Amino acid sequence: MAENVIPHFQNDPGVDSIRIGAKEFMCVGAKPPFDHPHVFLDMGDEGEIVCPYCSTHYVFDAELDPHDASPAECEFKEAAA
Repeated sequence: MAENVIPHFQNDPGVDSIRIGAKEFMCVGAKPPFDHPHVFLDMGDEGEIVCPYCSTHYVFDAELDPHDASPAECEFKEAAA
């Protein structure tokens, strides 16, 4: 399956903050079926943003690839159907 054009991230581990390599992305909350509405977030000129649904704090890290997260288990990869 092709990788998402817009990076998707989730917070199954329940960490307070996730470092990501993208400023525009989708937060899904947790992996389905426990996800919240998939919300598009844009940091703009800022270096951080909080998801209005799950309160996950995302911090931009220019050292990471746009689809990478730290911790890595917060990268959302859809399973092939």
